[in-house]
Amino acid sequence: MIQSLIQYQQRAWAPVRQLLELLQSPALLLSRAYAAYVFFASGLTKIKDWDTTLALFADEYKVPLLSPAVAAFMGTAGELVLPVLLLVGLGTRFAALGLSVVNVVAVVSLQEIAPAALQQHILWGALLATVAIFGAGALSIERWFAPRFCHLPVR
Repeated sequence: MIQSLIQYQQRAWAPVRQLLELLQSPALLLSRAYAAYVFFASGLTKIKDWDTTLALFADEYKVPLLSPAVAAFMGTAGELVLPVLLLVGLGTRFAALGLSVVNVVAVVSLQEIAPAALQQHILWGALLATVAIFGAGALSIERWFAPRFCHLPVR
């Protein structure tokens, strides 16, 4: 009786499980695309007015252990290069972890952060953590490139 109930449950759940598995790669792509957009747009804003960016890093953003100019350059470079890697799915886990560092430093370096802004940073962090843990998914350059040229398994 219990065994047949378990078998029934497994058969009934199978189509839902299959659908959810089919949605994994598109969901990872959407997560990558949204996070990439947010950070890339921030990087573009920084290079649009470099003098203001330097002033913000000198006065507003208190990045520990780095001079304001170095912090501004590193943060901006990270926000411009890593999102591209994240979006196309090349070095995806590295890019997600790098943007996670940028995200954490942004939160830590601000003296005051509005609750709504903190919630956005938490969302971005969760999306980046998901990508770092699960990888790029099937819709990525890694999925095509790595098995053909590196002989490495891709998840």
